[in-house]
Amino acid sequence: MFDLTLIGIGTGNPDHVTFQGANAIRDADLILIPRKGENKADLAGLREEIIAAVTDTPPQIAYFDIPKRRAEDGYLRGVDEWHDAIALRWQEAIAAHPNARHVALLIWGDPSLYDSSLRIASRLDPQPQTRVIPGITALQALTAAHAIPINDLGAPYVVTTGRRIRDEGWPANASKVAVMLDGECSFQSLDMEGYDIWWGAYVGMKQQILIKGRLTEVSEEILANRARCRAAHGWIMDIYLLKKREI
Repeated sequence: MFDLTLIGIGTGNPDHVTFQGANAIRDADLILIPRKGENKADLAGLREEIIAAVTDTPPQIAYFDIPKRRAEDGYLRGVDEWHDAIALRWQEAIAAHPNARHVALLIWGDPSLYDSSLRIASRLDPQPQTRVIPGITALQALTAAHAIPINDLGAPYVVTTGRRIRDEGWPANASKVAVMLDGECSFQSLDMEGYDIWWGAYVGMKQQILIKGRLTEVSEEILANRARCRAAHGWIMDIYLLKKREI
C-alpha cells in the first residue's frame, strides 16, 4: 500500500516551492509526471528542474500520458470520464513500481484551486492516504506581479472560468472577478467599455507578460500577445482580473 502527496509547486518558478514542498519531494519514493504532448514538453521539464533543485538523489520518476478529453456528451460528463481515464494512468504508473510507498505529484499552482488532482485521487483503488502541500496559485502570482489587492475594501470577489463568463455574464454582487481556464478570452463577451483588466501570462516565470488598463484600450494587445506566445511556446497559461469601472 502507498500514500499519496499532492505538492503545490506554484506557477513555474522554482522559488515558489515551499520548504514543506521541498521536504515532501525529498521524501517521495516515486514522483508521477504527466506528459501532454511534444508542444508542452517543457512543462514536464520544469517539474524535472524543480526535483533536481531540491534533491541530492532524485527519487524515481514515472511518466504518464494525459488522455484526450471528449466533449461529445457535454462538458461535465466529458470531464468526469477524463478524470476516470487519468486515474487509470496513475494507477498503471504506480503499479509498475510496486516497491514505492511514498508517491507524489507536483501540482501546478495549488491542488485546491481549479485543479482536479484531488478528484482524480479519489478514484484510485485501493484508496491511498492523501496529503496536500499548498502552493502559490496563479491568482496570487497575478496580484503580486501587478502589486494589487484581490478585493476592494469590504467587497466580495469571484473566481470563475471563462466558460461561465461567456454563458452567464458578470457574476451578481461581485466587485472584482478573477477568470481562470479561459482559452477564448471571454472578456470579449462583456461590454468592454465598462471594465478594467489586469492580465498576465506565464506569471512567475521568466517569460512573464503583464498587461493592464481599460479593457477597450488593451484587449487587442492581450489578444495579439496571447496568440504570439502560444505559437512560440506551443502552450500558454494566463489569468486575469476584471473590475467594473465606476460610472
